[in-house]
Amino acid sequence: MTVQDDARENQLIKLFQLEQPPNRRRNDTDTLLNYKGKTFYFELKSTTKNSVTTVRYFGIEHIKKWQNKHWIIGFYDQETNLKYCHYASPKEMSKWIKEKEQYIAGDFKLAQLVPNLINLQVMYNIVGEKQYYTIQDAKKIQKRQYTLEEYHQLMDRENGYSPQRMLQIIRDRCEYIMRRGSTLNNPHIPASYFNCWEKIIDNHASKLRQYLDQYLD
Repeated sequence: MTVQDDARENQLIKLFQLEQPPNRRRNDTDTLLNYKGKTFYFELKSTTKNSVTTVRYFGIEHIKKWQNKHWIIGFYDQETNLKYCHYASPKEMSKWIKEKEQYIAGDFKLAQLVPNLINLQVMYNIVGEKQYYTIQDAKKIQKRQYTLEEYHQLMDRENGYSPQRMLQIIRDRCEYIMRRGSTLNNPHIPASYFNCWEKIIDNHASKLRQYLDQYLD
């Protein structure tokens, strides 16, 4: 996150009186709000344009992450000069998310099915035919996608791997590569998507809670 993005996010959190989750990591929920005995989770976005950028690699993980999120989008005319905001419930964002899910569905299905078509003969063409594979052999294939602990947990021979276990590692790598290939590069939410949406320009916190009341009803 850039310095400008971080400043905008902090501004939106303050205006809407939201909370950041403790020990938040980059891919976690942006903010939350405990309201009327319920916890609402929010995705925060900001833009200096009419459309909204989302994430660099949009994939199935984001679809799962965003399905039940509420959104707050801040529109700026300069780096930190806020013009107005939009609020979107999970239902209001579902059409855009569903469109993107359908767009990558075929590629994602390929990433699920193709790795299992790799057999031992194909594996031997990649890493050579052996009865015993070392951790170095495995790292040449899977690289940093496994932690050192995971490499050791997968060992089914003393300090190494059988051909069947190495086949599993290659299949995992194939799925990872194909999943990365099935992602969308920073899909935009177009300006037309927000047509007729109310602009929030003042009393941000109270208006958000009014929207949440409508959502609960």
